[in-house]
Amino acid sequence: MKRFGITGVAGYIAPRHLKAIKDTGNVLIAAADPHDSVGILDQYFPDAAFFTEIERFDRHLDKLRRSGEGIDYISICSPNNLHDAHIRLALRNDAHAICEKPLVLNPWNLDLLEKLEAEYGKKIYTVLQLRVHPSLTALKDKIKKEKRTAKYKVELTYITSRGRWYDYSWKGDQQKSGGIATNIGIHFFDLLMWLFGKPVNQNSLLIKKDKMRGELELENADVTWYLSIDKNDLPGEQQKNGRATYRSIKIDGKEIEFTDGFTKLHTEVYKRTLNGNGFTIADVRASIEFVQGLRT
Repeated sequence: MKRFGITGVAGYIAPRHLKAIKDTGNVLIAAADPHDSVGILDQYFPDAAFFTEIERFDRHLDKLRRSGEGIDYISICSPNNLHDAHIRLALRNDAHAICEKPLVLNPWNLDLLEKLEAEYGKKIYTVLQLRVHPSLTALKDKIKKEKRTAKYKVELTYITSRGRWYDYSWKGDQQKSGGIATNIGIHFFDLLMWLFGKPVNQNSLLIKKDKMRGELELENADVTWYLSIDKNDLPGEQQKNGRATYRSIKIDGKEIEFTDGFTKLHTEVYKRTLNGNGFTIADVRASIEFVQGLRT
């Protein structure tokens, strides 16, 4: 049984991490978040220590480590701009890091983190759940077997409606979230690069705070992509049915269905990570370089 800590436990994505820790037979020892709306802990780990100050959380972990009862992993669900600092906190406390997307905001931070991995002898993992979605892993196998020489034509559309609160939260602050390409698009850009190779060229056609459009040439595909958090961009069918999210990937005009199956993906990522096959810095570098380029 592995011992975990977690940062950002009051956030939207934290319950998936709590469930993954429990489902893989492990235990949460300590949690931190500046907000104290963390009743979710009662569903999973009611005995976990909780801190609203990251400094006290750090001190608690240090005491555990010095007493021979340290933790093995820290799961990082905090705002994007804090990921780098909380990864460092994990390594200082002799723990591996499992960090939500994006691993960091800027690619040069990856170079420093690689050095810290070597220095502390610990690993930094991230969550790329689309890479373990059954429909998408089957698609990757299919593409590999086809061995096409002509490039695929790909259309990616991701619209996920967000209310007025979004602009007032850290997610609406580009300095903290990296903007929508980084905050909501990073998984899909990583997916495209995993399927079709590294970027060759890109052209931004629309850049707004709540929506972006562009063209991306990959080694094996030409991609047009669109991201939006504007509810008015949802197709009529989704609006009619009260759905807030629309995901679509078309390859050579054929829709790839992967609407369902998202609830268990974090647990699958944790299983891989705990078995030593987690997603690493090398896996995310290309997508982080790409979205940082879009911002600049």
